[in-house]
Amino acid sequence: MVRRLNLRQVEAFKAVIEYGTVSRAAEMMNISQPAMSKLIAHLEADTGLQLFDRVKGRLAPSRRGMRLYEEIDRIFAGVRQVENAVEAIRRDEQSRLLIGVMPALSGSFIQEATSRFLKAQPGVFCSVQSRSSQWIADGLVTRKLDVGLIVAPIDNPYIVAEPLMAHPVVCILPLDHPLAAREVITPRDLEGVPFVSFDPESHTSRSIGRVLDAHGVVPNIVMVANVSPTLCEFVAAGTGVSLVHPLIVGGLRDKLAIRRFEPGVQLHFQLCRIRDSRNARLVDAFLRGAREVAAEISQTILTPG
Repeated sequence: MVRRLNLRQVEAFKAVIEYGTVSRAAEMMNISQPAMSKLIAHLEADTGLQLFDRVKGRLAPSRRGMRLYEEIDRIFAGVRQVENAVEAIRRDEQSRLLIGVMPALSGSFIQEATSRFLKAQPGVFCSVQSRSSQWIADGLVTRKLDVGLIVAPIDNPYIVAEPLMAHPVVCILPLDHPLAAREVITPRDLEGVPFVSFDPESHTSRSIGRVLDAHGVVPNIVMVANVSPTLCEFVAAGTGVSLVHPLIVGGLRDKLAIRRFEPGVQLHFQLCRIRDSRNARLVDAFLRGAREVAAEISQTILTPG
């Protein structure tokens, strides 16, 4: 006769499947190995199902066992969703700011801007997610985000956008690179030179690519990085050169040679918010801090020194 299951048996079964052995599962559940084996044996007896095949002294999930595991995993996923909902409700009782930032700004800039905001707004919970500009725009409209930092132009009546440090791209190079001796870098200078790029489908790469194409230059891309700190670190290490907005250089200024690039490729980062924000006070405070950080970086990065 099939008897009612208990949660401890189900947890033990799930652990054995996921950790591979009874001993490892017992360790993770903080019980003895004999106790774990007993829970599995009782589960098989109570269900009337052979959930494991015994192969050379080890348990291997049977076909029925894997079917049961799939159902249990689906149920546990539902429980995790409930837990996430509980946490979200708890967070709603706190002041919070949800920030979306494109990968190119996911380095020192967003860290400095958010840290400044948190220092001025103690007790506020912050979430920072690095995603594509389109994902961020969608997140603002659906109110999954309060603030967005993007580069692609946004045409949406519900989103308010303002430029953040509009500036042409600069060429960043290793300090000892031969081109670092020049004050201005041109497309022809980059012919055949190892190049570190953002995702070729990104707005930044497409904008740079159009200028290089117009001059008949095909960049020798040796690496693609999707976040700015990684890109800058590889340039500093000598992997190649790159064309970037100066805002992404951040704390790596001393490790890189930064040179003007002509013809100018203008990039316009944008600070975005929803028009009728639920967190207007916090959004305003974050935007003020972001503007201040951008202005400071403009002074330190673009001023020769």
